[in-house]
Amino acid sequence: MSRLRILASALALSAALLSSCSTASEETTPTAAATPAGPHPGEAVYKQYCASCHDIPEATKSPTRETLARMTSGQIINALITGKMIAQAGPLSSQQVSYVSDYLSDAAAVDDTWLAAMRCPANRRTPKLNAQPTVSTFGFDIRNRRNLSYAQAGLTAADFSNLEVAWVVGFPDAVTMRSQAAVVGNSIFLPVGESKNRVFAFDISDKAKPCIQWVWEGERTIRTSAGYGVRKDGKKVVMVGDMGAYIHMIDATNGKELWASHMGLFPGSISTATPVLVGDKVIAPSSQYEIMMAAQPNYECCKTHGGVVALDAMTGKRVWEGHTMENAKPIRDRGDGKMLWGPAGAPVWNSPSIDLKRNRLYVGTGEANSETAHKNTDALMAFDLADGSIKWAHQATENDVFNVGCGPTGGGLNCSKNTVFRDVDFGASTILATQPNGNEIVVAGQKSGTVWAMNPDTGAVVWKTHIGTGGPNGGIHWGIAVDDTHVYAPISYPGRSIPGQDVDPALKPGLYAVNLADGSIDWKFEVKPDCTDARKKFVPRCNALFGLSGAPTVVGDHIITGGLDGRLYVVERKTGKLVWQYDTAQDYTTVNGVTANGASIDNASIIAVNGLLIMNSGYGLFGQGAGNVMIAFKPKK
Repeated sequence: MSRLRILASALALSAALLSSCSTASEETTPTAAATPAGPHPGEAVYKQYCASCHDIPEATKSPTRETLARMTSGQIINALITGKMIAQAGPLSSQQVSYVSDYLSDAAAVDDTWLAAMRCPANRRTPKLNAQPTVSTFGFDIRNRRNLSYAQAGLTAADFSNLEVAWVVGFPDAVTMRSQAAVVGNSIFLPVGESKNRVFAFDISDKAKPCIQWVWEGERTIRTSAGYGVRKDGKKVVMVGDMGAYIHMIDATNGKELWASHMGLFPGSISTATPVLVGDKVIAPSSQYEIMMAAQPNYECCKTHGGVVALDAMTGKRVWEGHTMENAKPIRDRGDGKMLWGPAGAPVWNSPSIDLKRNRLYVGTGEANSETAHKNTDALMAFDLADGSIKWAHQATENDVFNVGCGPTGGGLNCSKNTVFRDVDFGASTILATQPNGNEIVVAGQKSGTVWAMNPDTGAVVWKTHIGTGGPNGGIHWGIAVDDTHVYAPISYPGRSIPGQDVDPALKPGLYAVNLADGSIDWKFEVKPDCTDARKKFVPRCNALFGLSGAPTVVGDHIITGGLDGRLYVVERKTGKLVWQYDTAQDYTTVNGVTANGASIDNASIIAVNGLLIMNSGYGLFGQGAGNVMIAFKPKK
C-alpha cells in the first residue's frame, strides 16, 4: 500500500484511534523531503503541531526534541501515519508528514549485520530450560517480591562492593529501554520494543561473551517486560504485550510465535503490564492511552476503562474479562456541542501479584480520565482468578480526574474542574508479602508516595505510610521490593504540601525501608543531584531528575536501584548504607559494535544471573535521558 493510501486510511480512523504525544518504533522507509533554501519546512510544522507536547515533556509524558532526533525519519513517519501519533497527523498533508519527519530525525540508517555476527555457535544456540526460572515475571515470581538469593544470582556478598563492567550490548533505534528480561538458567529473554519490536534470547553462559540464540520480531512496539512459564502441555514459553493490546506467546526454545491474541477492552487499550502464566491461563492487565488522546480538543472524552483479561494458554482465546468499572455514558455538553463521557479511567498499568491460596490476583488502578471519578480509580483491587469477578476494591485517592487535555495546570474541553488534580495512580506492581508475625498482606506503592498494606481477604487497610505527596511521575513510580521484614520503596520526588497533608522537609528522593509489621520507616538512603556539564550530555535535566523511579531489586543482603540521572546504587539491605555506585550515563564500546550510550534508569530491568548483575540504561520519556544499552557487571578479580 502506498504511503498516501496508508495516510488516508489512518486519517479516516483517527477519530477512533487518536493517540498520545509519544513515540512509536516500527520501521518504515522514509519519504525523502525536499528541503528548499532557508528554514527547514519541517520546522514550521513542528512548531504548529508538535511543540506544544514535546517542548514540555514532563507534563505531557512525551519524548524531548533531543530524543526525537535519535529516531529515524521512518520511525517518525510510521508513528504519524499508522502509530501513536495519528491524532497529530490528522491535519497534516503527506508532504508535511515527510517534512517534519526529516526535520526531527538526525539518525543514520540502521545496520543489522550485528545480529548475524553475534549469533551463538551451535553448542550454545538452543536455550537450556531445565532449570527453574529465577525471573518469570515483573516481580520475578508470582508474588512479585523482586527478591533473589545470592545462589540464584551466582554472586557473593563481597562481590557487590567490587564490581566492574563485563560487557555492554547496544540496540539500534532504541531510546527507551523500558523492559526487563526473563531469566531461565543462563538464558535471558529481553524485549527491546523500539529495536524493530524485537525479543532477544541471549546466552550468557560465557561471562565475557554473550551471544544471540534467537530473535523474534513483532509488528507493533513491545511495551511490556518478558514473562516466562511452562504450559500444561510442557511447552516452555515467553510472553510479551504490545502497543496494540496484543499478547504474544513465543516458544522459548526457538523464538517461533505460538499465538497472538488481542486482549484490549477498547480501541484505545494497550498492554503495559507483564503477562503472567497461571495454570491454564495467561493473565493480562489492560491499560490505555485515552489519557493522551484527550489532548485533542476534537476528541470526545472519555470512554475507555481498564481491567484484567484472562486468555487460554493453549490457544490465546479470551476466557474472561474483569472490568474496573461500567461502560461510559454521555454526561454533559462540554460547551461546544460535543459531549463529555464518563465514568472512564482506572487503567491497570502494573503486573499482577498472584495468590494461589485464595485464587485471586491483585492490581492497582490509575486515575479517572473524566468526571465523576469512579470508586475504583486510584484503587487497589482483587479479582477472582476463576472468572474475573471483583472480590474487593479500596480507593486510595478520591476524585483524582486527570488527562493530558488538562495541560500542566488544568483547563481544556476534556478536563474536569471538579478534581484534586493529582495524577497519583498505582504504577508499581502489588506484592503478596508475609509479615514477621506470619500474616499475609498485599503491599502496594502509589505515585502519591504512599506505601499501602492491605488485608488480602477483605481489602481492609492494615497500615499506610506517606513518604511525601508525590506527583505524576512519583512518589513511588514503577515498583517496590520486599524481603521478610521490610518493603523497599524508591522515591523519585517527595512532592509538595497539599491541603491536609504537609511534606516533612526531611523526606528526600531516595530509598526507604518501611517495616512490614507496622509501616514505620526504619532507614532511608538519600540521593542528591550530580549535574556536571559532562553528565548533561546524557541526562540534560540531571539537576532536577535524579530521584529513584525504577523498580529496585533485592539480592541477598543488598538492594540495587537506579536513578533518573543514570546512577546505579548498591546499598546494604539492613542499614541502607551505600556499598557501591556507578554512573551509566556515558558512551560505551559495545560487544556488538552498535553505537550506544547509557542515560536515565527507569521502569524495571535490574536482574542477576550467572555471576553477573545486568541492567538497562536509557529512558527517553518524561524529559529524561535517552539511551540504548544493556550493561553487565562482574566482580573484579
